Amino acid sequence: MKLLRPEGLVQSPAFSHVAVVPPEATTVYVGGQNAVDADGTLVGGGDAAAQTGQVMRNLHAALAAAGASVHDLVMMTILVVDGVDIGAAYQVAAAELDGAAPAVMVARVAGLAVPGALVELSAVAAVPA
Repeated sequence: MKLLRPEGLVQSPAFSHVAVVPPEATTVYVGGQNAVDADGTLVGGGDAAAQTGQVMRNLHAALAAAGASVHDLVMMTILVVDGVDIGAAYQVAAAELDGAAPAVMVARVAGLAVPGALVELSAVAAVPA
C-alpha cells in the first residue's frame, strides 16, 4: 500500500490524501465503532477523550480479528457530535495510531445511534498478501 501526500495539497504528518492499494491485498472494512465495551456499556461518559480511547481499543480489536493493525489502515471516517473538542479526541486517537497516517475524513453530526456516544469511527484497511 502507498499513502501519498501530493504536492499542492496541505502537508500534515497526521494524515495522507491518497491511498493506493495493490490488487493482491486483502481489504478489511471496519464498521462504525463507538465507545462501548464488550458488554455494550458506553465508556467515558461525557468525556470525548475517554470515549475516543475506547473507540481506538475497539478499532485495534476489530483490525486484529482480521489479521490487520493500524499500520494497514487506508482510510478512517470519524464522526464527532457537534460541540465535542476535536483536539482532545484527536490527541488520544493519534497516540493509538502509532505513527500511521491513513486518509481521514472527519464530520460533525447532531448525534449518533448510541445515546451518549460522542465519537464514532469506521475504517478501511488493506493487508498485504
